[in-house]
Amino acid sequence: MIFKKFLIIPVFLILFSSVGNAQENLSKKERKAQETEAKATRYFIEGEKYLVLGELDKAYFYLQKALEFSPEEAAINYKIAEVLLRGNKPEKALPYAEKATYLDIENKYYALMVAEIYSDLKQPLKAAEILDRLTSDGENNQQYNLDLASIYLGAGEFDKALIVLDRAEEYYGVMEPITNQKQRIYLRKNNLEKAIEEGKRLIEAKSGNPDYVINLVEILYNNNRLEEALNLVQSEIKKFPNQPELHMAAYTLLKEEGNRKDSESSIIKAFSNPDLDPIVEAKAFEAIMNEMQTSERDSLLDELEYLMLKSHPQDASVFSVLGKRRLKIGKKEEALDYFKESLLINPNNAELLEQVITNSFGENADFSEVEKFTIMGVDEFPDKPEFWFYDGVIKNAGKKDSLAIISLEKSMELNAGKNLGLDQAIYGSLGNAYYNLGKKDKAFENFDMAIKLNPNDEQVLNNYAYFLSIEKRDLEKAKSMSEKVVKRFPNNGTFLDTHAWVLFQTGDYEGAKKYMDLALENETEPSGVMLEHYGDILYHLGEKSEAISYWKKAENSPEASDKLPQKIKEGKYHE
Repeated sequence: MIFKKFLIIPVFLILFSSVGNAQENLSKKERKAQETEAKATRYFIEGEKYLVLGELDKAYFYLQKALEFSPEEAAINYKIAEVLLRGNKPEKALPYAEKATYLDIENKYYALMVAEIYSDLKQPLKAAEILDRLTSDGENNQQYNLDLASIYLGAGEFDKALIVLDRAEEYYGVMEPITNQKQRIYLRKNNLEKAIEEGKRLIEAKSGNPDYVINLVEILYNNNRLEEALNLVQSEIKKFPNQPELHMAAYTLLKEEGNRKDSESSIIKAFSNPDLDPIVEAKAFEAIMNEMQTSERDSLLDELEYLMLKSHPQDASVFSVLGKRRLKIGKKEEALDYFKESLLINPNNAELLEQVITNSFGENADFSEVEKFTIMGVDEFPDKPEFWFYDGVIKNAGKKDSLAIISLEKSMELNAGKNLGLDQAIYGSLGNAYYNLGKKDKAFENFDMAIKLNPNDEQVLNNYAYFLSIEKRDLEKAKSMSEKVVKRFPNNGTFLDTHAWVLFQTGDYEGAKKYMDLALENETEPSGVMLEHYGDILYHLGEKSEAISYWKKAENSPEASDKLPQKIKEGKYHE
């Protein structure tokens, strides 16, 4: 064991001695260079780390320190340029990027950064010079030709753009993006024939793609080459008879030509194909629906409607356009059913949601049914104050007043005074909700705000006057408001009833009877409230038997007051 121990020591000493000798063999200058390189590397790594973390200031600091030790290192200059570019300082990044490119001329990424900086500095032709150099040098960088062409196109250098696009086409072959760029250039140069030629080359190279045919048809049509466009479509239909897009194009062109019979035949063929996009069908259907009404048009719509439902029985756009057709001919209930079906499939349709909600309000509205769609509205469009307003109104109507106030105040917050009409409606609805919750002062404050914004809103005036009359507060103000409403709407039973009740509370029983008579004349089925009110008025005029008769008529109404049974039983008025 002792022998082994002594053997180890000399080996260690030899190794140590050789390292020391190696260090001694390096010159002072060489050791200094090694130390400098090590420091530059260490700072560079720190700079890259902070760049990855997105801490640009720290990254810039460490990379600048690296540059102090190694100013001619291309990678350090490139990374500093990258930091500055990410910090939106392209003008400061440019000299570093250019130096990196100068130091390593073969590195395409350095060159691409310089091109990007020139683009940011609105110097596209300088960027183009760099891309042109890259793409001209062999096959390695041909993918940048389309970017280069876009730069030339944006700078108005059409001929240069065409040269580059030809170069790209040699590399890739005939492709849609290249053809589209070339067509745009030829059209801007007023060379229609060359643009048409390019379209035909694409159709031939990519046979069977209807989109390429439609693109060329649009160019021909927009340049008054209707017959040529139609011939192209019809020749393609012969080759590919089961492409509905081509039949739709034929429909449009034949219709433009005045050939109604063949155009209708074409659209029926298109709609008969389940591969036709239902959104395209719906748009075409709506366009026909908006034409002048004739028996031929209606017959065509009937057939197209059948075909749409057959091909796409569960499509939101189809249900939507069928609802619009029903609404147009006055079948509101059927229209709403179609709209609801559409929304259950695709709720992200603000126009349709508004149609359903606003057309569902009314005397016999199913509040819980409408609320499904107001909730859908605020879920799908939480930034639209209108849907929060609708939700508040329907909750108020459904006696969910605490929830109504939350929605109405959210609507007010989102509206932020931009739409004063909406603000006014919100104040009126808040007045109703607060009154129902027994917060009467708060209710009347909101009614006052609503009237300040619109002194002629009949609903607010009527409700405010009625609530004041119930509370026996500010009766002259209530009388003035209800009087204003009945002058404008002399045949509205609800408004006449309110005015009659305001007069009743002021003690003007004769006046109250006069307006209540008018209210009952204008209502085919008077509400329980009206009948009870009329009984109260008659009682105060001394017509007690008639009063009891009207109280009994109101007896089974859910709207009657809780005092009504006592009135009937005792034969006298109770507040």
